Amino acid sequence: MKKRLTIAETLSVGSLLFGLFFGAGNLIFPASMGQAAGKNILPALAGFLLSGVGLPLLSVAALGISRSSGVLELSSKAGKFFGYIFTCSLYLTIGSFFAAPRCFTVPFEAGFASFMPDEINKTLGLFIFTLIFFALVLFFSLRPGKILIWVGKFLNPLFLLFFAVIIGTALLNPMGSFTAIEPAEIYLNSPLTQGLIEGYNTMDALAGLAFGIIVINVINSLGVKESGDIAVCTIFSGGIACFLMAVIYSVTVLAGAQSRNIYGLAPNGGIVLADITRHYFSDTGAYLLAAMIFVACLKTAIGLITSCGQAFTQMFPKFLSYKKWTVLFSLMSFAFANIGLSGIIKLSIPVLMMLYPLAITLIFLVLTKKYFEKSAPLAFRLVTAVTFICCLLELNWVYPALITFVISLLISKLKIFN
Repeated sequence: MKKRLTIAETLSVGSLLFGLFFGAGNLIFPASMGQAAGKNILPALAGFLLSGVGLPLLSVAALGISRSSGVLELSSKAGKFFGYIFTCSLYLTIGSFFAAPRCFTVPFEAGFASFMPDEINKTLGLFIFTLIFFALVLFFSLRPGKILIWVGKFLNPLFLLFFAVIIGTALLNPMGSFTAIEPAEIYLNSPLTQGLIEGYNTMDALAGLAFGIIVINVINSLGVKESGDIAVCTIFSGGIACFLMAVIYSVTVLAGAQSRNIYGLAPNGGIVLADITRHYFSDTGAYLLAAMIFVACLKTAIGLITSCGQAFTQMFPKFLSYKKWTVLFSLMSFAFANIGLSGIIKLSIPVLMMLYPLAITLIFLVLTKKYFEKSAPLAFRLVTAVTFICCLLELNWVYPALITFVISLLISKLKIFN
């Protein structure tokens, strides 16, 4: 029986995972941060990489180390009921309710809206665009066995090509040095902390958990069947994906910082990227940027819909088939996309702020499970419950969760309740 992927297969799976992770938002955040951080980009970037790359890597590692088949098995360590509620909430949130509709909407509002004829109003334009996008996503998602080819071997390299042309040109012909640019106020005194916050805002730790089921299924389809072997292959592939993310974040931050010499501080990262492409490619830049963002969002949307379909098929095998779940989630994403980007973001923030702390504590509990011996189930329940209550009451969850973690560890070492 096959125990390891070949180097070529490992690179392909790593490319797939990177492609699923890296949407338009992963470009916009670092571009904006680079501009705002100015001469403080190095500590800001360090913070961004710790949370924006470190947490997704830990989420993939947690799936691998725990040898879980997906989010449901992983989260059920805190209780079966919690496992189902958390898994459904996570997939619906990053799937059809918020993240997938955002993938439908961002390419339109960031690029294609500017190409519309004046006689077509924006609402109609969004509907037509999302209908086409919906058809493409559904076509690819209904063929999950081909996702390694669609995303890992075609769409992701195409995205990297567009990215290399735009950002590579900016780095080879810089607009100026960032070393003399004064940072914006929020990056003046604590750039490392602010970078951590920006990386946290990518929410990729959730995506790492959600996409795990796709990666595990792909590795299985390549002939690696034993859970321990799949775990090792998952971690290696996750390392490749996160390395690529770190490189692209770094050069995007640098290009954003350099652009401030000419364009000043922009209100958001989308405008930063638009300014960069316009500066180097004139009117053609708008088409290059639109193409890059379209491909970035398409591959992520395919991953989101596919992972949702596979997860719900696994959880409720007697309810609907994978194809029916996929059609349902695609239709829901299409419907929510027509709310518009601002409406999606406004609705998603409170839900994400609830799920993300639960995901982080779950990841760290899995990674430290061996230290709890027989009291691990108690630790999972206690830390999860405290984190949930703090988030529900909109309190700072980090210190209460950490204190509960330490108490659980002491209970284990003192062999209380063992």
